[in-house]
Amino acid sequence: MTKKRRMFDIDLPDEAVALPDETFPAGKVSEPPARRGPMATAIAETVTSTRERQEIEAQIRAENDALAHEHVRLKRLGLVVELVPLDLIETVKLVRDRKKGPDFELAELKASITDLGLSNPIRLEARADGRFELIQGYRRLSAYRELLAETGDADRFGRIPAAVSQPGDDLEALYRKMVDENLVRKDISFAEMAMLALDYARDPGTKVDDPEKAVAILFKSAGYQKRSYIRTFMAVVDRLGDDLLYPQDIPRALGLALARRLEEVEGLAPQIRAELKGWETRTVADELAILRRFAGEGEEAEAAPPKPATPRSATPAKAKTSFQFDRKDGRGKCVAAVGKLEIQLDRDFTTIDRRRLEQAVRLMLDQLD
Repeated sequence: MTKKRRMFDIDLPDEAVALPDETFPAGKVSEPPARRGPMATAIAETVTSTRERQEIEAQIRAENDALAHEHVRLKRLGLVVELVPLDLIETVKLVRDRKKGPDFELAELKASITDLGLSNPIRLEARADGRFELIQGYRRLSAYRELLAETGDADRFGRIPAAVSQPGDDLEALYRKMVDENLVRKDISFAEMAMLALDYARDPGTKVDDPEKAVAILFKSAGYQKRSYIRTFMAVVDRLGDDLLYPQDIPRALGLALARRLEEVEGLAPQIRAELKGWETRTVADELAILRRFAGEGEEAEAAPPKPATPRSATPAKAKTSFQFDRKDGRGKCVAAVGKLEIQLDRDFTTIDRRRLEQAVRLMLDQLD
């Protein structure tokens, strides 16, 4: 049976359009990307957002942990200032270099704290029982306690700024810290430093019982001349003891002269103590007058006839001496003449506290004697 073929008539345009040949990798066919539904898109966005939030939170936790560890480290070193209630602070571990009694200059410190606040925090050592032991800042703590008693303002004066360190330093190191801070104090006297050395040697918690060695340990950063003065004053405060009400006001020259007289005259110390004993109303001037009299600097010394004037040499003295010196501030110049000593240096000396500048000048002149 013969099959019939169907024929279709196809009309082609006269000018056929030639399409460019397209090639595809073997086995691959380019297909348009499948469209994602709304639910799938929302889920994907949620997963991405959650992952990013978890990464940020992990980074924040790591930073907070690092800050917390650093805070603990600094706190253990006593470099973090905190407000400590006054009633938690003890002052029994260290013997202070301040003589017990009224501090007439404390009013200035209290006025400064009232007006400006405490610019230099005290230093404390934490104790196992939750209390604190004072290491540095006895006068600042005393000022706060007096202000609290006078004003009753516990919000302002009931707590004091303090740098708290953990226990670790031995007693000698704690004494050294207190002493090194007070060595730069402008008003500490040789008598106070001598009393501290004596108390340190008597303290059963220290390893030294010789006051001479105590001076070497406590005042290691002081100069040789200053340590020598401290040792000399020890003879005065040790022999006259608590009968002195104002040892911190004994000038250096008077203390040295009195120490020599105590060595030369047997039984002089009991005489001085007998005259001071029971006279509780005496002033600083009264006490110093008694000491000067026994040291040979009293009225008898003042009434002594003046020494004859030494005749001047026929040869005139040199008009002046000048020299230059180098310091960290730069090169300085010193000019010395009769009755005049001038120091020229590129530094503003008016910014230095007057009493500190006066003390420095006195020490310099003492070295020239």
